[in-house]
Amino acid sequence: MDQEYERRLLRQLNHQNLPEAQLAKPGYATCSPVSIKSGDRFIPTRAGSNWSINFHYANENCRSPSQNHRSKDSSADTGKDAVAYAALLRNELLGAGIETVPDPHTDDRRHAILSQDTCSLFKYSVQSKRVPFDNGNEVSPYSLSPLSNKSHKLLRSPRKPARKISKIPFKVLDAPELQDDFYLNLVDWSAGNLLSVGLGACVYLWSACTSQVTRLCDLSVDGDSVTSVCWNERGSLVAVGTHKGFVQIWDAAASRKLTCLEGHSARVGALAWNGEQLSSGSRDRVILQRDIRTPPSAERRLQGHRQEVCGLKWSPDHQHLASGGNDNKLLVWNSSSLLPVQQYSDHLAAVKAIAWSPHQHGLLASGGGTADRCLRFWNTLTGQALQSTDTGSQVCNLAWSKHANELVSTHGYSQNQILVWKYPSLTQVAKLTGHSYRVLYLAVSPDGEAIVTGAGDETLRFWNVFSKTRCTKESKSVLNLFTRIR
Repeated sequence: MDQEYERRLLRQLNHQNLPEAQLAKPGYATCSPVSIKSGDRFIPTRAGSNWSINFHYANENCRSPSQNHRSKDSSADTGKDAVAYAALLRNELLGAGIETVPDPHTDDRRHAILSQDTCSLFKYSVQSKRVPFDNGNEVSPYSLSPLSNKSHKLLRSPRKPARKISKIPFKVLDAPELQDDFYLNLVDWSAGNLLSVGLGACVYLWSACTSQVTRLCDLSVDGDSVTSVCWNERGSLVAVGTHKGFVQIWDAAASRKLTCLEGHSARVGALAWNGEQLSSGSRDRVILQRDIRTPPSAERRLQGHRQEVCGLKWSPDHQHLASGGNDNKLLVWNSSSLLPVQQYSDHLAAVKAIAWSPHQHGLLASGGGTADRCLRFWNTLTGQALQSTDTGSQVCNLAWSKHANELVSTHGYSQNQILVWKYPSLTQVAKLTGHSYRVLYLAVSPDGEAIVTGAGDETLRFWNVFSKTRCTKESKSVLNLFTRIR
């Protein structure tokens, strides 16, 4: 080899092996760029691949719960389609074998889908021929569809109609002098479809069938005011608690006062019927249980709270009474003992919101005030705390749906919202706003589909939270049926 040619070749190789930083320094002679040939091994680069799009289900798992709630609230249909598409991809790519579309409103849907994934992503197997068509259980060998049998079943599975809850009330009633007091219970809905409302010193009845308003009683003559109202189970009698500590029993059909019960030394803010027995809770910290058919002397005094009793609810089996007080205590009493059989002290604020589940025996839900804001569930059969969630606002009322395992809660400080929950996942099905004050009062319609809420803004709003049908055009009408009595 020529020595001059060999010298030039070595100089060129040395320049190629030097780093770029050294080549840029002065003192090194610049030369024309020489293309560097790679080997015969091809290594693909995946730096630009968007795995969040290709496998969007993995991205869904990475979302925060609040983002998932917002996405579910924005479009229920889109969420259902997304879950179906994700299940279809898992069937075809991972062999998951999913045959039905999971419910997008349940939190455990991801766990259910993931539990069905028994195949590994990088598992190599020989593709076998399909089993011949047999009574609709397998895909026909003559089918041109590239989808598997499981995916065909998935696509043919029945889809439930999307749950849509109207964000606006279907009726609004003006309720002047509706007090903004957390410890009172001034609204109740009877089995006869009559709504009783305590406005100042009067109790008004509004018929949901005829929209007729009648005044049941006026306590201003005695210098008293209404602090609680409660219908009996048949909807024929309404109990009225007063600021002076009296409990009046009225016959709604005849507009006639039957009796007036004494015994409390302060206002009666909570009432609860149990057949012919009436329980009343007062600011004097005492719960009185009386049978309206017997003399007033035959009463039971339940003393367990250290501050005002603001919540009372009897269990569906009429065996236990749950009471909540301003002492942050939730007590459970039986029908015979004078002492509470269970006591729960987990709440950090007053317990007014109490509701027994009509679907699960012994299940009790309660909500705490401003300093607590938590929704808690209890198994009163064992005395165990089941689960809890922070609602972000003062919990004022709770009510279970009669037809589904759902419940609604109303809230005060600071968002004044109405929330619909699915139990036991505690997923928020809907969030309703409209009241400008704390939503202190709540009652459920006798058919279990609608609720009415009341607030210090002196309005009553009716919502179809448990209804399966959309609201009609009547939802935009404002009916000022309650007139101020001068």
